[in-house]
Amino acid sequence: MEEFIQEKQCTIIRNSEEENFVSELMNVIRNIDTSSILDKESLETIVQKYVRISKSIWYKFSQYINITKYSKAWWNEKYHDKLTR
Repeated sequence: MEEFIQEKQCTIIRNSEEENFVSELMNVIRNIDTSSILDKESLETIVQKYVRISKSIWYKFSQYINITKYSKAWWNEKYHDKLTR
């Protein structure tokens, strides 16, 4: 049996404003018009619209990175600053 090894990962862009991602996503959620949900089909339409917009926002604030044996997803400036003190 062949083992699957993930080589790429989609993540928020380093040093980007994560708050912008959250803010845009929250605006989308706030603006969902739930008053037009009358049946299963209309619910499905609204959910699909939300999914498309959410994906669009995710890709706007993210990028693909290559995962290597030296990747440290947990490492960030906070750890760097504490280590250099």
